[in-house]
Amino acid sequence: MSVQHDAPSAGLPGDRGEDGPVFRVKDVLRPLKEETRGGAAILGFACDEGVRRNYGRVGAARGPAVIRSLLERLPVHGPAELHDAGDVACRDGDLDAAQERLADAVASLLGKGIRPVVLGGGHEIAYGSFLGLAKHLGDNLASTRVLVVNLDAHFDLRLAPVPNSGTPFRQIAELCAARNASFNYLCIGISELANTTALFERAARLGAEYWLDEEVRKAAPGAVRRALAQRLDAVDRVYLSIDLDVLPAATAPGVSAPAACGIGLDVVEDVIDAVKASGKLIVADIAELNPDLDCDDRTGRVAARLAYRLAIGLGKRSSGFP
Repeated sequence: MSVQHDAPSAGLPGDRGEDGPVFRVKDVLRPLKEETRGGAAILGFACDEGVRRNYGRVGAARGPAVIRSLLERLPVHGPAELHDAGDVACRDGDLDAAQERLADAVASLLGKGIRPVVLGGGHEIAYGSFLGLAKHLGDNLASTRVLVVNLDAHFDLRLAPVPNSGTPFRQIAELCAARNASFNYLCIGISELANTTALFERAARLGAEYWLDEEVRKAAPGAVRRALAQRLDAVDRVYLSIDLDVLPAATAPGVSAPAACGIGLDVVEDVIDAVKASGKLIVADIAELNPDLDCDDRTGRVAARLAYRLAIGLGKRSSGFP
């Protein structure tokens, strides 16, 4: 395991006096260097310009810093190769330029064999993430079967005068069309009460597949994972985007548009595990944490847990249950 050499600095103050390893994420997280190759990297997108344009409640620009601080406190139980690639910020209102910078950072990581886990920021993060993947693939985008999996209460396929947090997957569809690539879009957790008829009709025209929150909640155990496995078998790469507003407001209150219903955290984690187990996950992001609206860091802790699962992974321990 990669750890800090100054042993007394490992762990947290409450770990003092322990007679075994007390390593936390902060002890294995390393600044990204030019020569770094392999592993995973967290990359922040400190932006809520898209939320502002979409008439949402701003504050998501502070999301990456809060997720990092909570992530760094989590214990590490085995070898971990994790790097910090810093933040891309949007401070001047130029969302297009910020998404281009995010795309360049994502493409650079992919070029070094590093899996990016991008922390938002509003869901405008999605277009920057996918654009980075497209830049990495270059002319191979059209011949690579990429599945876009979005865990979200909303389609984010809006037609709007300017790009915002509600337009990224429509922008991705347009990018794919321009590059003669297929738009393979699966949205899990869609709320019938959070999307207009126009959005459902647009999703149908684009050939998008969606699973309603009501259907997912009532599904038999393992049904989501089995259905997802069929989709994963048919593709080469997966871009996974997680909008925290797919979770119930009781689980994730700190988002721009809290869900009255939503799907459970266990389902979200099942999807992450299935995508990772496929070996096809290439880029992932977590969007819409708004610390200003959070309660006791409830949403931030969920985001940190999901980031840990994506970047490091759980399963290092087993109790033998049942």
